[in-house]
Amino acid sequence: MNIIIAMDSFKGSLSSLEAGNITARAAHAVFPDAAIQVFPLADGGEGTLEALTQGLDGEIISLPVTGPLGDRISSRYGLLPRTNTAVLAMADAAGLTLVPQEKRNPLHTTTYGLGELILSAAKRGCRDFIIGLGGSATNDCGLGMLTALGVRFLQADGRPAGIMGQDLATVAQIDDSQLAPIVRQCRFRIACDVTNPLYGPQGCSAVFAPQKGASPAIVRDMDTAIQSFAEKTAQQLGHTGASLPGAGAAGGLGYAFQAFLGASLEPGTPLILDAIGIRTALSTASLVITGEGRMDGQTAMGKAPIGIAALAKALQPAACVIAFCGCALPDADAVNAHGIDAYFPILRQPMDLAAAMEPHTAAENLLRSAAQALRLLRHPLPRCLFANKGPPAGEPFFHLPC
Repeated sequence: MNIIIAMDSFKGSLSSLEAGNITARAAHAVFPDAAIQVFPLADGGEGTLEALTQGLDGEIISLPVTGPLGDRISSRYGLLPRTNTAVLAMADAAGLTLVPQEKRNPLHTTTYGLGELILSAAKRGCRDFIIGLGGSATNDCGLGMLTALGVRFLQADGRPAGIMGQDLATVAQIDDSQLAPIVRQCRFRIACDVTNPLYGPQGCSAVFAPQKGASPAIVRDMDTAIQSFAEKTAQQLGHTGASLPGAGAAGGLGYAFQAFLGASLEPGTPLILDAIGIRTALSTASLVITGEGRMDGQTAMGKAPIGIAALAKALQPAACVIAFCGCALPDADAVNAHGIDAYFPILRQPMDLAAAMEPHTAAENLLRSAAQALRLLRHPLPRCLFANKGPPAGEPFFHLPC
């Protein structure tokens, strides 16, 4: 019997691998002879760096970089030496949580530090990059990042433009001939789940900049500046893509990665599933176990547990897929139509949220709940309960494949 476990993090309580290893303990107690494999899981957002680095025998590299406000901060990236791959979260260099509420204004933030992270990883030998774009504080269209990587942005008088969002409006000339040669050798896969274009009513300024402190006047000015920037880029370098889905991600970083670095923008969950190499394991799975902290209708719209479930059913239709969650909202039943055969909230007694999220409590609840749920699968229901007609239409009859 082959059991594949891929749990997303229980945010604030358990990391992806912690949840996976706890579930593996429960599975081993119930099925001592089973072959059990644990994989990290994330959707390209929060927790992706930790999940991939811990799960794929990597290490986290810490270094000082330029923060979103232009000061020096401590940041990091994940290094996967077996594949010369770097895992980055742009939020670790230019995230909204790095900017105090009273200082949030996308005119005065930059992605320069993200470029410094990329250069550091490239100099360590990384040629493949997986980068998550969620949680940005910026709307600089990658101006800061690209400047750090060697692209020159000049004002009309030939002086260098700055690196902040407000400096986009001053860019008159663009020269990418000085892009660091080592970066030209790199391949970038960008985890991106938004489909907004670069500018316009659905662009990065109109939709996301208000969350970063922009007033209506700033939104209008930045949208105009970004459109002008994209037009100059197309005229001078031939780079297009402002209208492509995802160009507006992270304040225009999606556009910058595509136009200047030849990156691919990919939905986060499929990208991560490919990166962890889980397809072969799922193709022979008898039982697949996944889960996350809160299961609801949003889970069914493509979050990581659904990605695992859908892939498992495609590769091994006979596999049983179950999920565990810290809590479940009423609309969580939607996951049953997307590959998860059954889900189980792990809370075992009434308690407040803070107590439920305490790591030791969450671990104990997951261990005990998983063990009890898995015991059901040791004894498949006899067909006689269905009057020799098989299970009701649309209901699976679980007899786990060996």
